[in-house]
Amino acid sequence: MVYTISGIRFPVFPSLHNLSFRGDRRTASLPVFLRNNSFSRKTLAVKSSHDSDSLSSAIAESDKVLIPQDQDNSASLTDQLETPDITSEDAQNLEDLTMEDEDKYNISEAASGYRQIEDGQGSVVSSLVDVSIPAKKMSVSVGRKAKIVSDEVKPKIIPPPGAGQKIYEIDPSLLAHREHLDFRYGQYKRLRYEIDKHEGGLDTFSRGYEKFGFQRSATGITYREWAPGAKSAALIGDFNNWNPNADVMTKNEFGVWEIFLPNNVDGSPPIPHGSRVKIRMDTPSGIKDSIPAWIKFSVQAPGEIPYSGIYYDPPEEEKYVFKHPLPKRPKSLRIYESHIGMSSPEPKINTYVNFRDDVLPRIKRLGYNAVQIMAIQEHSYYASFGYHVTNFFAPSSRFGTPEELKSLIDRAHELGLLVLMDIVHSHASNNTLDGLNMFDGTDGHYFHPGSRGYHWMWDSRLFNYGSWEVLRYLLSNSRWWLDEYKFDGFRFDGVTSMMYTHHGLEVAFTGNYNEYFGFATDVDAVIYLMLTNDVIHGLFPEAVTIGEDVSGMPTFCLPTQDGGVGFDYRLHMAIADKWIEILKKNDEDWKMGDIVHTLTNRRWLEKCVAYAESHDQALVGDKTIAFWLMDKDMYDFMALDRPSTPIIDRGIALHKMIRLITMGLGGEGYLNFMGNEFGHPEWIDFPRGDQHLPTGVIVPGNNNSFDKCRRRFDLLKYLE
Repeated sequence: MVYTISGIRFPVFPSLHNLSFRGDRRTASLPVFLRNNSFSRKTLAVKSSHDSDSLSSAIAESDKVLIPQDQDNSASLTDQLETPDITSEDAQNLEDLTMEDEDKYNISEAASGYRQIEDGQGSVVSSLVDVSIPAKKMSVSVGRKAKIVSDEVKPKIIPPPGAGQKIYEIDPSLLAHREHLDFRYGQYKRLRYEIDKHEGGLDTFSRGYEKFGFQRSATGITYREWAPGAKSAALIGDFNNWNPNADVMTKNEFGVWEIFLPNNVDGSPPIPHGSRVKIRMDTPSGIKDSIPAWIKFSVQAPGEIPYSGIYYDPPEEEKYVFKHPLPKRPKSLRIYESHIGMSSPEPKINTYVNFRDDVLPRIKRLGYNAVQIMAIQEHSYYASFGYHVTNFFAPSSRFGTPEELKSLIDRAHELGLLVLMDIVHSHASNNTLDGLNMFDGTDGHYFHPGSRGYHWMWDSRLFNYGSWEVLRYLLSNSRWWLDEYKFDGFRFDGVTSMMYTHHGLEVAFTGNYNEYFGFATDVDAVIYLMLTNDVIHGLFPEAVTIGEDVSGMPTFCLPTQDGGVGFDYRLHMAIADKWIEILKKNDEDWKMGDIVHTLTNRRWLEKCVAYAESHDQALVGDKTIAFWLMDKDMYDFMALDRPSTPIIDRGIALHKMIRLITMGLGGEGYLNFMGNEFGHPEWIDFPRGDQHLPTGVIVPGNNNSFDKCRRRFDLLKYLE
């Protein structure tokens, strides 16, 4: 007996006592993370140019380069690799690379798999190596599993930190805050050094999804989870009839739990694709069943409230294969902001497939060159607009399967459209059953403990960006969506909330530099943003990062090597507020100088994405520009088959002019929320029931209606 959710089949067990399970599972030894000498690797470094082009050409010239890969995940991560033998006909300039101290840390990160370098006494002095070997024949004997890198593949390089001083040349006013900015950059360089020293570099550190969560190998499945607060842990699911005694996990000194499940006797995987899984932990808060933090897919089963994690590992023939190359970054972004679920004219939750087939061609036809998609990361509460994320590595199952999302992105690339993801790293859902909150039973696991870890306005949890494993988790999350799904970049949500301990709440930013560089600044969060921009731009040079910052933080869109935060664009959020302010005034009170000043008031050399209105202005409780201009006349007179009115004529004219001047003066990019381009009527109101507050007050819902949670593209027949 089975039931189906989004193409995943789940077994329904009538009872547990009638079923048998394999009780002979073996647990593998737990890996040791972050140990300085956990990998015994030796190599020779080449003294050569740090230019990436020379590095690419050098590797391309070699007949073949063998780069060691991690052994089967079933084995311990601390297994030692054999020392490689490197030979080259032209390697005359080989010399040992040493590092006296952190101040000399200015080495280009390598493309080689051999990262730890030893001095004459065998001590590890660096984990970076430049392998720009001018060799025509080079082989690396590793004695273990390896892969051949084709000549066409260019190495992915994350540049090392720079001096971080150019920001003072760009804006001399920053010199008054040099102590803060130099401290920030010093902390950033120190963290880069520590990551290189202990983890083999940002490249390796940002691939946490290859170590944590479920890892399939030829001999079985390894599952790892960081939960230092848990007293015991066991993997449970459909595969072992939810028996907490069948697959008990072991824990290492770093709080990482691990278990290895060998293949079945017939060679099939021990956990079937599409089956439900959870981790049961005995925690300081009691026994709890949680969805694995690194889960790749989760669903809400019929009749159930909490989501269930899904072991997602489809057979090769069912995996989507990308067919089209990623488009190049355009000089000027024209972004169509969208939401999959509400993209249908019908009152329902739309799908990845329908969006791919029906909406993408329209976006292309309208002249946009990028689509920004909201609510991709799984969120148990639909009405959160996707901003209360529960499963950070899982695409929302409401809209379809991961393979269907991949097909959507591939189709967009075929049309020449960039696909940007609205990513949420500023906070997380406070759900304890299907989210990260209290994951290991402690308040300060992924988040700050106490009030600092709680956003009182959003009712959500706030990450501790100073935690090593939180950094691994979030950096890997950024890379995962680019690597696995081929997204072309991100709009980082709620960045202002990240960068300040007051989260921008009840604070009016005036532009005074003291507001940006002081004790209210969360330096750990700013450094995380610098690191994630390093990973994104280093490994995906064409990727775009946009930050939602309302504060106007100086250096926000300057390169990290120059001392900046590293974003490509900031959202010019003041423009939408200005238009609403003006629309409330009489026509004769509109001041063109005031409008132009707001549109052009941005920092030199820091690019902005301008918009007249986004999804924020379309939400219930607010009004779109079209509604401000035409109000109820839209319902009766905004159509080609009936007479117009002066209100409609004025409204349509101003609606077009506002967009024209915003696009022309507002920034180096432009954004529009879907449907607003034609003056979409009404507002967005997600389906919701009545809300019963602890005070006894009842907030009325909308009877869980989808009527206002859709885009009425069907009305275009009256306008075109």
